[in-house]
Amino acid sequence: MTLRSVALHLALGLGLGALAGVVWWAVTDLPTFRVVNGGGAVTSERGLAGYIAADAWFVVCGAVVGLVLGVVAWRRFGRSGWLVVVLTVVVGAAAGLVCWWVGYELGPGAFDARLAAAKPGDLVPVELTVRARVALAVWPLFAVIPVLLGSSLGHDPEVDAEDDLGTGPAEARVSG
Repeated sequence: MTLRSVALHLALGLGLGALAGVVWWAVTDLPTFRVVNGGGAVTSERGLAGYIAADAWFVVCGAVVGLVLGVVAWRRFGRSGWLVVVLTVVVGAAAGLVCWWVGYELGPGAFDARLAAAKPGDLVPVELTVRARVALAVWPLFAVIPVLLGSSLGHDPEVDAEDDLGTGPAEARVSG
């Protein structure tokens, strides 16, 4: 594991996070509030469900990008031992934060300021943000899944080295 390869993997994660932020912004249908006389604003039940939909799309983006980052990390750094897990978790979390930032920046901006400037009858979309902070955990969780599966189900070079030296498991040494 060289510093250059780690930096390239981090750059990949940040780039995929930015791309996912654009996708999140593009697929999310933000709920709106209608400004009423007297300075209030109302929304429908469907509008309230839109809050959950924005977080759900963020989770979907995180699952896809996380799995891609995990597969790439396992293929590049699988022989690095436990460091591959740390790298994968950090890059997955960073990608999620970049996605959140890009989506927010592409979105309509701060809701309070736009609502204050609206006139009665105007529809004001809410800001694009992650409301359920636990959705951020999806990114590193899904990134580490391929690493965990690869390490537990994949080829184990230590066992092969023991077999080559004749020091493998007792069942392998019994001759009949």
